[in-house]
Amino acid sequence: MELTRIVEITQSLRQEIHRVVVGQDRALDLLLVALLSDGHVLLEGVPGTAKTLLARAFAAGLGLEFNRIQFTPDLMPGDVLGTNLFDFRTSTFSLTKGPVFTEVLVADEINRTPPKTQAALLQAMQERAVTIDGVTHPLSAGFMVLATQNPIEQEGTYPLPEAQLDRFLFKIAVGYPDRDEERTMVRVHGHRTVTPPISEFGLRPVASREDVLAMRRAVAAIRLSDEIVDYVVDLVRATRGRPALLCGGSPRSANMLATAARAHAAMRGRAYVIPDDVKFLAQAVLRHRVVLAPGAEIEGTTADAAIGTILEEVEAPR
Repeated sequence: MELTRIVEITQSLRQEIHRVVVGQDRALDLLLVALLSDGHVLLEGVPGTAKTLLARAFAAGLGLEFNRIQFTPDLMPGDVLGTNLFDFRTSTFSLTKGPVFTEVLVADEINRTPPKTQAALLQAMQERAVTIDGVTHPLSAGFMVLATQNPIEQEGTYPLPEAQLDRFLFKIAVGYPDRDEERTMVRVHGHRTVTPPISEFGLRPVASREDVLAMRRAVAAIRLSDEIVDYVVDLVRATRGRPALLCGGSPRSANMLATAARAHAAMRGRAYVIPDDVKFLAQAVLRHRVVLAPGAEIEGTTADAAIGTILEEVEAPR
């Protein structure tokens, strides 16, 4: 696929989503990068900041099958994956597929369910397959999870395990809109107290399954120079062994940062990656993969601040 076509599709998708969601431009850019990178996304923010609405609008703007799961404390793994049920007519077991059997899965408030149910998505996110009663069932090759979560400081939340966090390409911090965006939001949505169905906005799918797969193939061909490879590796390695960080980025994070940088370049119509692509994505790729040291947390240091310091220290190629 030509780069001009990728730019056209991503711009059209951005315009469609903005018919529903006001602002959140950076979050939307990162969602588009994740789509082109074949990666999963975790959206974190306080209730009422349009996390779920953004995820639903994004899924609706794609010509892909999507399902939504509302994660609750009583949700069981079988509610996510499905289960084998006995058919008394045929005296055989048949698989009743769960909502995970889709192309885009919106996992709403994923940290409101216990770790046992959270773990049901581990294999699906990594291998695009699920195992039920010892039998492995493949998922769509382009299976994508758009998960939302509330800050872990809030009541009724269960922190996601590091192994699951590492499977997300991005952790996107969804903050409050600025004043002008909030005024626009009130003008558009201020006549109702419930979230309207996405169908009410008349979103039209702007990318088919074939378009998405073709864009991903084109992204894989974007040039990554040796200097950029060194820069990506040096950034990730710089997160390890620092006093402020108890745990640094995994080797997987370097691969994900490189892939995402390729996608970001393609969205800008470039056939090559530049340092600014890497800098734009570094915090979203690394913030959920580093663990702050207790002393740094007490001092008020954040993961973003620690990564920002690393970005300033590691010299970018010219």
